[in-house]
Amino acid sequence: MNKIRPFILGLAVILSGLLAFGLFTMPKPKAADAEGFSSARVVKHIEEISKEHHSVAHPQERASVREYLVGRLEGLGADTVKLFEYDSLVGPKNKHVVYTFDAVNVLAEFAPENATDSTAYLMFVAHYDSRYSQPMPRDTVWSYGAADDGYGLGVILESMSHLLKNRQDWKQGVKVLLTDAEEVGMMGMTAMWEGNREVFDNVGLVINIEARGPYGPALMFEACPGNDKVLGLYADSAKYPFTYSLTTVVYQFMPNFTDFTIIKDYVPGLNFSTIADINHYHTDLDNFSNIDEKSIQHYGEQVLPVAQAYLTSEEYVSKDALRSDKDVINFSIPALGLLSFSKIGYTILCVVIFILFLLAFAVEGFRGRLKAMRVFKTSGIVLGSAVGVLLLGELFAYACAAGVGAKFNLFGIVQGVPFDNMAMALYVALVFAGSLLLYYNGRTKVVRATLGSMRVSAAHTATTTYALNLLYASLALLFVLSAALLLAIGENMMFFIPLAFATFALILWRLTSIKSWLPVAIAMILLHAFSFLYALSMALTIGALGAVAMIAFLDMMVLIPLADLYLMYPKKK
Repeated sequence: MNKIRPFILGLAVILSGLLAFGLFTMPKPKAADAEGFSSARVVKHIEEISKEHHSVAHPQERASVREYLVGRLEGLGADTVKLFEYDSLVGPKNKHVVYTFDAVNVLAEFAPENATDSTAYLMFVAHYDSRYSQPMPRDTVWSYGAADDGYGLGVILESMSHLLKNRQDWKQGVKVLLTDAEEVGMMGMTAMWEGNREVFDNVGLVINIEARGPYGPALMFEACPGNDKVLGLYADSAKYPFTYSLTTVVYQFMPNFTDFTIIKDYVPGLNFSTIADINHYHTDLDNFSNIDEKSIQHYGEQVLPVAQAYLTSEEYVSKDALRSDKDVINFSIPALGLLSFSKIGYTILCVVIFILFLLAFAVEGFRGRLKAMRVFKTSGIVLGSAVGVLLLGELFAYACAAGVGAKFNLFGIVQGVPFDNMAMALYVALVFAGSLLLYYNGRTKVVRATLGSMRVSAAHTATTTYALNLLYASLALLFVLSAALLLAIGENMMFFIPLAFATFALILWRLTSIKSWLPVAIAMILLHAFSFLYALSMALTIGALGAVAMIAFLDMMVLIPLADLYLMYPKKK
């Protein structure tokens, strides 16, 4: 059994990586002649939409896109297609240029067969203007809007073509709102909300579709306040769910906003977006040649089932059916799916894990395997090392930005570093290599210290103690961080998940004497870490490399000793 442990551990790591990055956990693109949602059919819409720049500075090209969309909505059989015109809007300054423009929102309505004045509606929202001029380190560029927001427009048109096939089963109706001037401060949506709020009176659910880059999974990154019921609908309906309630908290502190921002406090809703890659976002690289059908298909596999469930259920006949004053904590783990908890339930779970960790720590100390002061001292070293990883990461990111003349924002969005993803991966890999090297250097010293011992098992005992000391020191740090974040913002899953899985594995190992629990914990921690850290790094960009690497380092300080404990076994006499 001992000889195959490296193989089992390696298999666990490799499978975790493959699952976390989409193998078996992400939908495959579907051809144009396939049943169900087809990314290939969406591509045809995007090809037409993204032929030319169509920002607020391109009124004729924008009008052409609008005409195409109106034609598609009429062709789908909309009961009405209305244009809402807003004159002489003034956009923000861009390199001392102020755009004054007219905005025209498009609203199409599809009522159920037995519609009444009180019928509730699902509202799809996407914007059809592309980004205006964007200054880059070496040039000023214009977006073609292929992803932002060709993805949203195409996904909505494709979704509607399927929803209408079962219109006879609808209990609720659909409104499709395609907004103008989103890129200049959500001005089209703002004008409608302030001047034509009656459009939203009977809307019970909003699904807003955005794109912050052309590839990667489609993240459901924001839900309305009081998300209990709307996330219940998402959890029960969406295929391949990909979401973290933490992202809603983080998004509040970011400089990017969407049309959903204007209405999210008033109408229940969900906000979807790809988040990779920042260098394609709002630039000329957002063009038809760079779209990703896998990402498009992932939108559809989430959005379409949610819409179908909403439209055909008696549960949502009231427009207030999804309103709630309760929030839930949720996160997705590849292969495990979406895990959702009430705030009280999640707090109870955290407290249970905290108590189990403290009990496991106490038992190890009672049996003489650990010394509390030594563990706490090691926790301080791990914390200091984590801060060092953070600072060096930000310095490395600054050097990368400076090397290409890009503007650096500490812990903020940095655009214009063409090799940013490679640089981030390289830095995290170097942190892992350094951590592994230092761990085994310390381990070697411990083994050497036992060379004069008469006991054959002395080296095994010493290395086990060494691994347990670092493991519990790291877990103690995660315990403190988890508790602090839980009290501060009610969200702590980035630290809590490795703490929870490692604690369970350690307890089960001690109770059953079966070490196989350890690679299971390693696999679960990696499934979460790979997926979450990828999403975090893409969202925050290289400007927050230090913070991302620090979280990765804390995971490493749990994973490395766990792996060592699993692989080691006493030498035979």
